[in-house]
Amino acid sequence: MRLRVAGVIVLLYAQPVSRIVRLTLDDVIRDGDTVLLRLGESPSPIPEPVADLLEHIAHRDNMNTATNPASRWLFPGRRAGQPFRPDHLSALLNEIGIPAADARGAAIRQQLLDMPAAVVADVLGYHHKTATRLRNETGGTWSRYAPGDHGRSPAGWTPRGTGDS
Repeated sequence: MRLRVAGVIVLLYAQPVSRIVRLTLDDVIRDGDTVLLRLGESPSPIPEPVADLLEHIAHRDNMNTATNPASRWLFPGRRAGQPFRPDHLSALLNEIGIPAADARGAAIRQQLLDMPAAVVADVLGYHHKTATRLRNETGGTWSRYAPGDHGRSPAGWTPRGTGDS
């Protein structure tokens, strides 16, 4: 189950394995029927079939040893107080057909084709410059997107044809 959860996080959220193993129980947020995963500034929603996989939290591996009875790591390791080793998790993912580095690269590029770089950077925890560079390499079309609150008009602005002249 731990490999399924880690694989989904790589494939859907373009996260490096070194970051996945550092996730804690506090990074999984339950808000009513919605499950969110804190990867960047704002938590990312987890789609329903994947949210069910996060039941993994209740049955995490390496919890029955004397070294990890109260571990807060989502992927606890065998050593006391330590998360799962990223190189070991990456090797296990490769064994089941998920080449972590390539899958992460493909996932981030797909996200950048679907959304503006600024949004991807904030939600997935990437640096804005990295997301912009990858978007440019991918050929994304969001180059003119301006992040911010687009729900209201700038002060003093009125649409054409509504002036009092």
